[in-house]
Amino acid sequence: MLTKIYAENPSERELQKVVEVLRNDGIIIYPTDSVYAFGCSLRSPKAIERLRRMKGKDAGAFAVVFGELAQVAEYCRVDNAAFRVLKRNLPGPFTFVLPASSRVPDKALEKRRTIGIRIPGNAIPRAIVAALGCPMVTTSVKDDDQVVEYTTDPELIHERYGRDVSLVIDGGIGDNVPTTVVDLTDEEPEILREGRGELQ
Repeated sequence: MLTKIYAENPSERELQKVVEVLRNDGIIIYPTDSVYAFGCSLRSPKAIERLRRMKGKDAGAFAVVFGELAQVAEYCRVDNAAFRVLKRNLPGPFTFVLPASSRVPDKALEKRRTIGIRIPGNAIPRAIVAALGCPMVTTSVKDDDQVVEYTTDPELIHERYGRDVSLVIDGGIGDNVPTTVVDLTDEEPEILREGRGELQ
């Protein structure tokens, strides 16, 4: 199913459709402020497992999408220095690596003790998380093409993945530059991958 949602004013009715899918162990594809991404509810071990199988050898580390900073402290250990960095840069095209708290399910962690966190600048994922009442586990939609790493057109994404996921959200043409990944587990922030965001 392909559904149109506008970032400027996400429709309540459409958001409820998305929430229903996520609460029923579904996987969605949604726009962010960088690339399109897969998402499922953090409370759905079944969907997390399916997402891991779907991504196969590309599964790597999943990140978690939050709606607001206050939520992050529930799932991660955030000291004052890290909090200041988050506050300056989020919402925005960053993935920050933080120590996970025991509230993050083992399925999402895969034997790691850290988790990548996202609060996208795009209002759609933030509205989904707010309506769902819990964060989403997420991973980028990669392209098989060696030249273009990320698919940007929601219709092409739907063509390619429509059978694997319950719902694709058309939020317009996406970007093809991924997030900047920053490790905040040490005293000094360390940039692990240069992407869209410029660290403040």
